[in-house]
Amino acid sequence: MNELQEEYNPQQRVDEAKKLEPEFWKHKKLEDLSKAEWEALCDGCGKCCLNKIEIKGKVSFTRVRCRFLDCQSCLCKVYENRFEAMNDCRDIDLAAVREQPRWLPKTCAYWLLDNGYDLPNWHPLITGQAQSVVDAGMSLQNRELISETKVDDYENYIVDWQDL
Repeated sequence: MNELQEEYNPQQRVDEAKKLEPEFWKHKKLEDLSKAEWEALCDGCGKCCLNKIEIKGKVSFTRVRCRFLDCQSCLCKVYENRFEAMNDCRDIDLAAVREQPRWLPKTCAYWLLDNGYDLPNWHPLITGQAQSVVDAGMSLQNRELISETKVDDYENYIVDWQDL
């Protein structure tokens, strides 16, 4: 494991979130979150790092992953420099959360909260454990993925996973 991956240890992220106001997501709008609160909402599933294609106005997820996604931690290997490393990397900001058609997974905390739902019971902010996402089968860990560097035609890799 390289230094960058150690820096973005999933449990370390959850432990940092424990320093925030308890249950901040229940009484704050997404627009009012601090940077730390915004980052803490990410469950670390990795699904936003799947390549998607839009066909006739519908977004389809593929099992093709960004080359910088670490399949074990489900975190970006170059997170701090992701926009420089990958020119089509999307920032998960309020505009992205509200974009239509929806390209974030239906389990995404940002999307859920913005649409009036609560966090799922497996979310690390609820459980205090990063592993809860994996245990619930909600992360990309242990799924059959392929790096974008090995794919030419994304249409051959469309998936219909229930959590997307």
